Amino acid sequence: MENYSTTTLKMTRVFDVAPERVFDAWLNPEMMRKWFFTLEGTNKVAQNNPQVGGSWEIVDHREGKDYRAIGEYLEIDPPNKLVFTFKMPQFSDTVDTITVELKELSKGCEMTFSQNIIVPHEESWTKSDIEKALGEYHDGSEHGWNLMFMGLKELVETGKVSYTG
Repeated sequence: MENYSTTTLKMTRVFDVAPERVFDAWLNPEMMRKWFFTLEGTNKVAQNNPQVGGSWEIVDHREGKDYRAIGEYLEIDPPNKLVFTFKMPQFSDTVDTITVELKELSKGCEMTFSQNIIVPHEESWTKSDIEKALGEYHDGSEHGWNLMFMGLKELVETGKVSYTG
């Protein structure tokens, strides 16, 4: 794929728990199935091999369709940093890179999330088409992650997610 642009989504969240608890929620399949691209009631697959070079996979079933997200772990430094690839093969060949950094605070921790988003171009696109697509990919991703991070916060702070979609 030679014709594409990238945009970076950066988000910060604060949790009232130790960074180890948040880090674990990114890697523990029983926790992942409750918030990470899926919800417990719609999750079909939540599996991973949490080591550098290992893979992860989530399959969520919504409105009669399976949605599959996959990736590979690039860096794992508990409980400080996690870097992995993200791909949804049914929608695109693009592979985004996600970095999660956790910093201990006097009470709880701060998570800084960044996603390097690949936006493929269509042949006829003008510069304004590209800028519009970059904005749409960024805003759409931000909306999705915001909903997931609400579930993540509830999960790590209370042990369960009440949001059902």
